[in-house]
Amino acid sequence: MAEAHQAVAFQFTITPEGIDLQLSYQALNQIYHSGVRSWKRRVSRMRNRVIKGVYPASPSSWLFVVIAILATLYMRSDPSMGLIDKIQQHLPLSLHVSLSSQGQTMLSALVFSTLLWLSLILALRFCLKLLLSYHQWMFEMHGPVSNTTKVWVTLLRLLSSRKPLLYSYQTSLPHLPVPTIKDTLSRYLQSVRPLLSDPAYKRMTELANGFESNLGNRLQRYLKLKALWATNYVSDWWEEYIYLRSRGPIMVNSNYYGMDFLFVTPTSVQAARAGNTITALLLYRRKVNREELKPVRELRNTVIPLCAAQYERMFNTTRTPGLETDVLQHWQDSEYVAVYHKGRFFRLWVYNAGRLLSPREIEHQIQRILDDPSPPLPGEERLGALTAGDRVPWHQMRKQYFSSGINKRSLDIIERAAFFVTLDDEEQGMKGDDPAGNLDRYAKSLLHGKCYDRWFDKSFSIVIYKNGKNGLNAEHSWADAPTIAHLWEFTLATDAFQLGYTDDEHCKGDVDRMLPHPRSCCGTSRLSLADDVDCHVFPFREFGKGRVKKLRVSPDAFIQISLQLAYYRDRGGFCLTYEASMTRLFREGRTETVRSCSNETCAFVKALEGGESAEQCRRLLRLASEGHQNLYRMAMTGAGIDRHLFCLYVVSKYLGVDSPFLKEVLSEPWRLSTSQTPIQQIELFDIKNHPDYISLGGGFGPVADDGYGVSYIIVGEDMINFHVSSKYSCKETDSHRFGAEIHKALQDIMALMSAEPKSAAPSRGPSQPKKQL
Repeated sequence: MAEAHQAVAFQFTITPEGIDLQLSYQALNQIYHSGVRSWKRRVSRMRNRVIKGVYPASPSSWLFVVIAILATLYMRSDPSMGLIDKIQQHLPLSLHVSLSSQGQTMLSALVFSTLLWLSLILALRFCLKLLLSYHQWMFEMHGPVSNTTKVWVTLLRLLSSRKPLLYSYQTSLPHLPVPTIKDTLSRYLQSVRPLLSDPAYKRMTELANGFESNLGNRLQRYLKLKALWATNYVSDWWEEYIYLRSRGPIMVNSNYYGMDFLFVTPTSVQAARAGNTITALLLYRRKVNREELKPVRELRNTVIPLCAAQYERMFNTTRTPGLETDVLQHWQDSEYVAVYHKGRFFRLWVYNAGRLLSPREIEHQIQRILDDPSPPLPGEERLGALTAGDRVPWHQMRKQYFSSGINKRSLDIIERAAFFVTLDDEEQGMKGDDPAGNLDRYAKSLLHGKCYDRWFDKSFSIVIYKNGKNGLNAEHSWADAPTIAHLWEFTLATDAFQLGYTDDEHCKGDVDRMLPHPRSCCGTSRLSLADDVDCHVFPFREFGKGRVKKLRVSPDAFIQISLQLAYYRDRGGFCLTYEASMTRLFREGRTETVRSCSNETCAFVKALEGGESAEQCRRLLRLASEGHQNLYRMAMTGAGIDRHLFCLYVVSKYLGVDSPFLKEVLSEPWRLSTSQTPIQQIELFDIKNHPDYISLGGGFGPVADDGYGVSYIIVGEDMINFHVSSKYSCKETDSHRFGAEIHKALQDIMALMSAEPKSAAPSRGPSQPKKQL
């Protein structure tokens, strides 16, 4: 490994004439501008703390309260009912001596006004928190809205009338409630009923009843105690035990990927695409730092905020390996990105003299890296493979070889970077003689690459391919997919529609030719795990959510039921199914599980495959759709099953007690793991005028060795993109075969519902909340 280039402000040597001090003007200038930028950020953070600290009031409202109190005093009225006089009596003796009587009264009135203002802020925030705790609106049907919901919407709009910052709502969001043991166990037994035989179900019911009457209530008391003082009783344990304590590889098993536009590549120049992509990401980071992003909100024309805590660790964050658990390290700022190209690591400064480099300048610097002919140093080319394998060997290697000296400083440079960039020497995308196969290879490349040309520990890594196609790979522990999806939507839209390219496909802007060259910052591959992944990506174009909604069926429920039908045809039965639902209506909320394989869904699939009448099948489908939506709403509002049982299991481990029921529940495999990639910023994409600029979405690896991972994104009104994964080592699964079954299931259900007489269609259907998975 080679030591990274360090900007040095001065050098000195000992000579016979004394100490020879050599100052570097360029380095001092960089230090000066870096310091100025750092102070600007501190001032901005302090300003934002004040603004969000008093939300939903404003800092200027303090002046209004002071003027109002002073005005009433001037009119010889005491709005404090004697409190101002009491404050005046308790002023320090020095103030009594130095201030006149009128001055003491003014100071006392100022103190009272400030206390009154703070009390009003606390009252407003308490009212806002109560309003945000109301979730009944999600369960109401289309059509007439209840008077309670109407009043709630009006009050919420009044309290949220001021433009909020990204984190303005954080302290007003409600805490995630702890469900009762009885309710959770009842819903659990209902969820596994279609998967168990009568004797097995009877046995599981006995285990659940025994758990409830004995150990369960004891564990519940500890969990409620945690919920009283913890911001969220699930999230910290979920992050630690599900992600950070996992000792297996995070590549494929945990990390996930996001893809470029499906039909369009804005430029074929690799350096230019890198220039605009990096610029867009840094512009997004600036918005996060300044809290200029709007808190993501729900539908139904309300102002429902979602928790924004996950944005805090989006940039300048790395997961570092440990012996028993990993640690997420986050730095306040970073002025460079780490770049990998053909076995070499580079540090690319993205600021010069305190300003962000233009896209054209970043392109220029990237081109210098691409043109650098230097070979990798010994051990440098495959250094990234350490982040792809098991965590314990990576921890041991880090402790042995990267704990001091040049190696440590070089590793620090990679880990402290804003994010990681791979300049891939391959071409990817759909175009070519084999579009379907090319999409599959594109997905595999983003999921694992060559196993050593990504840095899987970074919060996210960007991949720029030789033909200008791009994508990302994201580490999962610090945040969930919607957060990265929000970032990626902004990046793609800013790249294509805001920054743009010149006629010769280069970035716009000028270049400062005096920019210093990027310098090298450097050191067992896991190919078996990567080679085992069977990825299949396909766009479904026969219809989309437009036709599904005309049937008065939830698009997501339609897809989930289709997945159950496809799995039944593929494997001849049903399985425990995981669908990700967000819980960001609550503070520091992350995800909850929707158990999509329900009694109603299984009844529909059996009826359809058993040759029941079309009318009966349609009736069962609508029951399954309504049941699925209800499960989803319950998960979103804190009444899910799996996170509660998971936390009870953690408590049992802390207490050193065993529960046969919890042990069996937590060991059940999710052979079908599903997730929808949300489109959250529709305003960034003009799909009507630019229909080719549609996203492929992203995907992940299978959760179970003998199961499937399915991710999908509903694009516009007429397309659904699917990502299917499995493992070649399992002879019972095949991603392409399952993809074909999904395609057929969607068509069969649409044909069934399209044949329904219009008079038989229900006039109203359940509302569909916008989902963040």
